[in-house]
Amino acid sequence: MTPRNLLLSGIVGSTAYGLAGPQSDIDRLGVYAAPTVAFHGLHPPAGRDATIVQHDPDATFHEAAKAATLMLGGNPTVTELLWLPDDLYETRTPLGNDLIAIRRAFLSAKGTRDAYFGYATSQLKRMVDTGQFASKMRNRQAKHGRHLLRLLDQGFTLYATGILPIRVDNPQRYIDFGNAVAENPDLARPALAAAEARFDSVRSVLPAEPDRATVEAWLLRVRRAYLDPTDSDGVWQPGPSSQGR
Repeated sequence: MTPRNLLLSGIVGSTAYGLAGPQSDIDRLGVYAAPTVAFHGLHPPAGRDATIVQHDPDATFHEAAKAATLMLGGNPTVTELLWLPDDLYETRTPLGNDLIAIRRAFLSAKGTRDAYFGYATSQLKRMVDTGQFASKMRNRQAKHGRHLLRLLDQGFTLYATGILPIRVDNPQRYIDFGNAVAENPDLARPALAAAEARFDSVRSVLPAEPDRATVEAWLLRVRRAYLDPTDSDGVWQPGPSSQGR
């Protein structure tokens, strides 16, 4: 079920990166607006209630304020929604297009470096923690390995150029790397060290801080657009994410 007041949505994940295999799911991500009146009641959309998670097919939708907060924090998964190739967008409203137009306002040099390095390091931790025995586990580790290398490459490009590439140039490189580290997760450590050296070797084009004023202005436009609950395409019902967890 698609959430009400959907502003922007698209296909993300392995399909977007060009790394999808026969067993890969199609992942969708979106941003929606809760009617402004919902924030004045007993159960304003916040935390888990501001995110709707669905399965079969897999989809995640964040309320506009939560999406903006995650993007300001450099969250790679949510940030990529603003950089998709045009053919991967499934919903683009005027406010969704405005969000894409201000995508650089969410960026900062330190935030980008910390976020992408942090996520890549978490992929390595997952590989080490899951072990390397069952075939299913090796497949999962290979996926973590692919995404570790992708995060390092994407993060560096965004840090150095201010542009986030979504589709990888050489998918086989990531597949081979993932397979190698599935057999020996320690092989990922040199990749992390090399990436750190690359970050150190350049001066980022990104600002020291995100442009929060521009983000705030967009969010206030969203709130004005949905100020009257009768203008939304349905009645707000809090709590869909907690029902699905």
